[in-house]
Amino acid sequence: MASETFRVACAQMRSGRTVADNIAAAEALIREAAKGGARYVVTPEMTNLLDRDRAAVLAKIASEAEDPTLTRLSQVAAEFGIVVHIGSLAIHTPDGVANRAFVIGPDGAVIAKYDKIHMFDVDLANGESWRESNTYRPGEQAVAVDLPGAPDDLRLGLAICYDLRFPQLFRALAKAGAGLLAVPAAFTRQTGEAHWHVLMRARAIECGAYVVAAAQGGTHEDGRETYGHSLIVDPWGVVVAEAGTEPGVIFADLDPAKVAEARGRIPALRNDRLFAVPDLPPVDAAGRRAAS
Repeated sequence: MASETFRVACAQMRSGRTVADNIAAAEALIREAAKGGARYVVTPEMTNLLDRDRAAVLAKIASEAEDPTLTRLSQVAAEFGIVVHIGSLAIHTPDGVANRAFVIGPDGAVIAKYDKIHMFDVDLANGESWRESNTYRPGEQAVAVDLPGAPDDLRLGLAICYDLRFPQLFRALAKAGAGLLAVPAAFTRQTGEAHWHVLMRARAIECGAYVVAAAQGGTHEDGRETYGHSLIVDPWGVVVAEAGTEPGVIFADLDPAKVAEARGRIPALRNDRLFAVPDLPPVDAAGRRAAS
Protein backbone atom coordinates (compact mmCIF):
# COMPACT_ATOMS: atom_id res chain seq x y z
CA MET A 1 0.00 0.00 0.00
CA ALA A 2 1.35 3.43 -0.94
CA SER A 3 2.14 5.73 1.98
CA GLU A 4 0.32 9.02 2.40
CA THR A 5 2.21 11.97 0.98
CA PHE A 6 2.82 15.25 2.79
CA ARG A 7 2.66 18.45 0.72
CA VAL A 8 5.33 21.07 1.46
CA ALA A 9 6.17 24.42 -0.06
CA CYS A 10 9.13 26.80 -0.24
CA ALA A 11 8.38 30.53 -0.36
CA GLN A 12 11.12 32.33 -2.29
CA MET A 13 11.52 36.00 -1.36
CA ARG A 14 13.51 39.14 -2.10
CA SER A 15 13.54 40.75 1.32
CA GLY A 16 14.48 44.40 1.57
CA ARG A 17 15.10 47.13 4.11
CA THR A 18 11.50 47.66 5.28
CA VAL A 19 10.22 45.11 7.78
CA ALA A 20 6.52 45.79 7.11
CA ASP A 21 6.98 45.22 3.37
CA ASN A 22 8.79 41.95 4.02
CA ILE A 23 6.01 40.76 6.33
CA ALA A 24 3.42 41.51 3.66
CA ALA A 25 5.44 39.67 1.02
CA ALA A 26 5.95 36.61 3.25
CA GLU A 27 2.28 36.51 4.21
CA ALA A 28 1.14 36.64 0.58
CA LEU A 29 3.42 33.73 -0.35
CA ILE A 30 2.34 31.64 2.65
CA ARG A 31 -1.29 32.22 1.76
CA GLU A 32 -0.57 31.09 -1.80
CA ALA A 33 1.16 27.97 -0.48
CA ALA A 34 -1.69 27.16 1.92
CA LYS A 35 -4.29 27.57 -0.81
CA GLY A 36 -2.17 25.21 -2.93
CA GLY A 37 -2.53 22.50 -0.29
CA ALA A 38 0.80 22.84 1.53
CA ARG A 39 0.74 21.60 5.11
CA TYR A 40 4.25 22.91 5.80
CA VAL A 41 5.69 26.15 4.36
CA VAL A 42 9.23 27.43 4.84
CA THR A 43 10.43 30.97 4.15
CA PRO A 44 14.08 32.04 3.55
CA GLU A 45 16.81 33.15 5.88
CA MET A 46 16.29 36.75 7.03
CA THR A 47 12.62 36.82 6.15
CA ASN A 48 12.14 40.06 8.07
CA LEU A 49 15.10 42.14 6.89
CA LEU A 50 18.08 42.17 4.53
CA ASP A 51 20.27 45.23 5.05
CA ARG A 52 24.07 45.44 5.01
CA ASP A 53 23.96 48.47 7.32
CA ARG A 54 24.58 46.94 10.75
CA ALA A 55 23.33 50.00 12.65
CA ALA A 56 20.10 49.98 10.64
CA VAL A 57 19.57 46.28 11.34
CA LEU A 58 20.04 46.76 15.07
CA ALA A 59 17.61 49.69 15.07
CA LYS A 60 14.88 47.92 13.09
CA ILE A 61 14.72 44.49 14.73
CA ALA A 62 12.87 43.53 17.91
CA SER A 63 12.89 40.99 20.69
CA GLU A 64 11.08 37.72 20.13
CA ALA A 65 8.15 38.84 22.27
CA GLU A 66 7.72 42.03 20.25
CA ASP A 67 8.70 40.88 16.76
CA PRO A 68 5.97 41.82 14.26
CA THR A 69 6.98 39.16 11.71
CA LEU A 70 6.68 36.34 14.22
CA THR A 71 3.37 37.72 15.49
CA ARG A 72 1.79 38.07 12.06
CA LEU A 73 3.02 34.80 10.55
CA SER A 74 1.89 32.93 13.67
CA GLN A 75 -1.59 34.31 13.04
CA VAL A 76 -1.44 33.15 9.41
CA ALA A 77 -0.36 29.65 10.49
CA ALA A 78 -3.35 29.45 12.84
CA GLU A 79 -5.73 30.84 10.22
CA PHE A 80 -4.88 28.06 7.77
CA GLY A 81 -4.05 25.34 10.31
CA ILE A 82 -0.62 24.67 8.79
CA VAL A 83 2.99 24.58 9.92
CA VAL A 84 4.86 27.78 9.05
CA HIS A 85 8.64 27.60 9.31
CA ILE A 86 10.13 31.09 9.33
CA GLY A 87 13.55 30.38 7.85
CA SER A 88 15.12 32.96 10.10
CA LEU A 89 14.64 36.36 11.66
CA ALA A 90 17.16 38.79 13.05
CA ILE A 91 16.14 38.90 16.73
CA HIS A 92 17.37 40.80 19.79
CA THR A 93 18.12 38.45 22.69
CA PRO A 94 19.59 39.05 26.16
CA ASP A 95 22.86 37.58 24.88
CA GLY A 96 23.06 39.57 21.64
CA VAL A 97 21.48 39.35 18.19
CA ALA A 98 20.47 35.90 16.94
CA ASN A 99 19.83 34.63 13.41
CA ARG A 100 16.91 32.51 14.59
CA ALA A 101 14.47 30.15 12.88
CA PHE A 102 10.96 29.54 14.20
CA VAL A 103 8.69 26.58 13.50
CA ILE A 104 5.07 27.52 14.18
CA GLY A 105 2.40 24.86 14.63
CA PRO A 106 -1.12 24.82 13.18
CA ASP A 107 -2.45 26.49 16.32
CA GLY A 108 -0.11 29.46 15.93
CA ALA A 109 2.24 28.46 18.77
CA VAL A 110 6.01 28.17 18.31
CA ILE A 111 7.02 24.53 18.54
CA ALA A 112 10.77 24.87 17.81
CA LYS A 113 13.51 27.47 17.53
CA TYR A 114 16.99 27.21 16.08
CA ASP A 115 19.87 29.70 16.15
CA LYS A 116 22.25 29.50 13.19
CA ILE A 117 25.44 27.80 14.35
CA HIS A 118 27.95 28.60 11.61
CA MET A 119 28.67 32.27 10.91
CA PHE A 120 29.30 33.38 7.33
CA ASP A 121 32.70 35.08 7.73
CA VAL A 122 34.25 34.96 4.25
CA ASP A 123 36.09 36.97 1.59
CA LEU A 124 34.97 36.08 -1.94
CA ALA A 125 36.91 36.30 -5.18
CA ASN A 126 34.73 39.11 -6.57
CA GLY A 127 35.61 41.38 -3.65
CA GLU A 128 32.55 40.65 -1.51
CA SER A 129 33.40 40.41 2.17
CA TRP A 130 30.99 39.18 4.83
CA ARG A 131 31.42 39.10 8.61
CA GLU A 132 28.21 37.69 10.04
CA SER A 133 29.82 37.27 13.44
CA ASN A 134 30.14 41.07 13.72
CA THR A 135 26.36 41.25 14.14
CA TYR A 136 25.12 37.81 15.23
CA ARG A 137 26.10 35.44 17.99
CA PRO A 138 26.31 31.79 16.89
CA GLY A 139 23.97 29.13 18.19
CA GLU A 140 25.22 26.05 19.99
CA GLN A 141 22.38 23.51 19.75
CA ALA A 142 21.18 21.30 16.88
CA VAL A 143 17.38 21.07 16.71
CA ALA A 144 14.98 18.47 15.32
CA VAL A 145 11.21 18.57 15.77
CA ASP A 146 8.20 16.39 14.98
CA LEU A 147 5.83 18.24 12.67
CA PRO A 148 2.11 18.12 13.53
CA GLY A 149 0.32 16.11 10.89
CA ALA A 150 3.51 14.76 9.28
CA PRO A 151 4.57 11.08 9.25
CA ASP A 152 7.26 10.07 11.73
CA ASP A 153 9.80 9.57 8.93
CA LEU A 154 9.50 13.28 8.15
CA ARG A 155 10.78 14.62 11.47
CA LEU A 156 12.27 18.04 10.66
CA GLY A 157 15.94 18.92 11.15
CA LEU A 158 16.80 22.63 11.20
CA ALA A 159 19.72 24.44 9.59
CA ILE A 160 20.30 27.89 8.07
CA CYS A 161 22.26 28.84 4.93
CA TYR A 162 26.04 28.57 5.67
CA ASP A 163 25.31 25.57 7.90
CA LEU A 164 24.95 23.71 4.59
CA ARG A 165 28.74 23.48 4.29
CA PHE A 166 29.09 21.55 7.56
CA PRO A 167 27.88 17.99 6.87
CA GLN A 168 28.42 16.87 10.44
CA LEU A 169 25.39 18.91 11.50
CA PHE A 170 23.14 17.17 8.98
CA ARG A 171 24.55 13.77 9.90
CA ALA A 172 23.68 14.41 13.53
CA LEU A 173 20.16 15.51 12.61
CA ALA A 174 19.61 12.43 10.45
CA LYS A 175 20.83 10.18 13.25
CA ALA A 176 18.34 11.94 15.54
CA GLY A 177 15.58 10.75 13.22
CA ALA A 178 15.22 13.68 10.82
CA GLY A 179 14.02 12.59 7.38
CA LEU A 180 13.31 16.16 6.28
CA LEU A 181 16.13 18.72 6.43
CA ALA A 182 15.42 22.43 6.00
CA VAL A 183 18.07 24.86 4.76
CA PRO A 184 16.47 28.31 4.39
CA ALA A 185 19.11 30.55 2.85
CA ALA A 186 20.31 33.85 1.44
CA PHE A 187 23.15 32.40 -0.64
CA THR A 188 25.21 34.92 -2.59
CA ARG A 189 24.88 34.68 -6.37
CA GLN A 190 28.59 33.81 -6.73
CA THR A 191 28.60 30.93 -4.25
CA GLY A 192 25.17 29.76 -5.34
CA GLU A 193 26.18 29.42 -8.97
CA ALA A 194 29.18 27.35 -7.89
CA HIS A 195 27.88 25.18 -5.07
CA TRP A 196 24.15 25.46 -4.30
CA HIS A 197 22.80 22.46 -6.18
CA VAL A 198 25.65 20.08 -5.48
CA LEU A 199 25.67 20.79 -1.73
CA MET A 200 21.90 20.43 -1.39
CA ARG A 201 21.91 17.16 -3.30
CA ALA A 202 24.92 15.91 -1.32
CA ARG A 203 23.21 16.53 2.03
CA ALA A 204 20.11 14.69 0.80
CA ILE A 205 22.14 11.73 -0.48
CA GLU A 206 24.42 11.47 2.56
CA CYS A 207 21.48 11.49 4.96
CA GLY A 208 18.86 9.67 2.89
CA ALA A 209 16.54 12.58 3.60
CA TYR A 210 14.41 15.15 1.84
CA VAL A 211 15.94 18.63 1.73
CA VAL A 212 13.81 21.77 1.46
CA ALA A 213 15.60 25.04 0.82
CA ALA A 214 13.67 28.31 0.59
CA ALA A 215 15.94 31.02 -0.73
CA GLN A 216 16.30 34.74 -1.19
CA GLY A 217 16.70 35.60 -4.87
CA GLY A 218 17.64 38.58 -7.03
CA THR A 219 19.09 42.05 -6.45
CA HIS A 220 18.09 43.51 -3.10
CA GLU A 221 17.66 47.10 -1.92
CA ASP A 222 21.04 47.05 -0.18
CA GLY A 223 22.77 46.04 -3.44
CA ARG A 224 23.50 42.42 -2.64
CA GLU A 225 22.67 39.67 -5.14
CA THR A 226 21.29 36.38 -3.90
CA TYR A 227 21.06 33.21 -5.95
CA GLY A 228 17.45 32.14 -5.54
CA HIS A 229 16.71 28.68 -6.99
CA SER A 230 14.76 27.40 -3.99
CA LEU A 231 14.95 23.61 -4.08
CA ILE A 232 13.18 20.50 -2.87
CA VAL A 233 15.39 17.42 -3.18
CA ASP A 234 14.34 13.82 -2.53
CA PRO A 235 16.34 11.28 -0.45
CA TRP A 236 17.99 9.84 -3.58
CA GLY A 237 19.31 13.28 -4.53
CA VAL A 238 16.76 14.04 -7.24
CA VAL A 239 15.61 17.67 -7.51
CA VAL A 240 11.81 17.44 -7.51
CA ALA A 241 11.03 21.19 -7.48
CA GLU A 242 13.07 24.29 -8.25
CA ALA A 243 12.39 28.03 -8.48
CA GLY A 244 14.15 30.60 -10.62
CA THR A 245 15.28 33.96 -9.26
CA GLU A 246 11.89 35.67 -8.83
CA PRO A 247 9.76 35.54 -5.66
CA GLY A 248 7.22 32.74 -5.71
CA VAL A 249 6.20 29.36 -4.33
CA ILE A 250 7.27 25.83 -5.23
CA PHE A 251 5.54 22.65 -4.04
CA ALA A 252 6.31 18.96 -3.64
CA ASP A 253 4.46 15.95 -2.25
CA LEU A 254 6.86 14.11 0.06
CA ASP A 255 6.55 10.35 0.36
CA PRO A 256 7.90 9.18 3.75
CA ALA A 257 8.50 5.71 2.34
CA LYS A 258 11.27 7.15 0.19
CA VAL A 259 13.29 8.00 3.28
CA ALA A 260 13.26 4.38 4.49
CA GLU A 261 13.87 3.16 0.94
CA ALA A 262 16.95 5.34 0.42
CA ARG A 263 18.39 4.47 3.81
CA GLY A 264 17.77 0.79 3.16
CA ARG A 265 19.48 0.83 -0.23
CA ILE A 266 22.52 2.76 1.05
CA PRO A 267 22.65 2.29 4.85
CA ALA A 268 25.38 4.89 5.38
CA LEU A 269 23.92 6.11 8.68
CA ARG A 270 23.92 2.57 10.07
CA ASN A 271 27.40 1.81 8.67
CA ASP A 272 28.97 4.96 10.12
CA ARG A 273 31.94 4.28 12.42
CA LEU A 274 34.17 6.24 14.72
CA PHE A 275 37.80 6.47 13.69
CA ALA A 276 41.12 7.77 14.99
CA VAL A 277 42.41 11.10 13.70
CA PRO A 278 46.04 11.25 12.43
CA ASP A 279 48.50 12.59 14.99
CA LEU A 280 49.82 15.52 12.95
CA PRO A 281 50.86 19.10 13.80
CA PRO A 282 47.85 21.44 13.91
CA VAL A 283 46.86 23.69 11.01
CA ASP A 284 45.51 27.24 11.10
CA ALA A 285 42.01 28.33 10.06
CA ALA A 286 43.09 28.42 6.41
CA GLY A 287 44.35 24.81 6.56
CA ARG A 288 48.05 25.76 6.54
CA ARG A 289 50.40 23.73 8.68
CA ALA A 290 52.33 25.71 11.27
CA ALA A 291 56.09 25.91 10.75
CA SER A 292 58.01 23.50 12.95
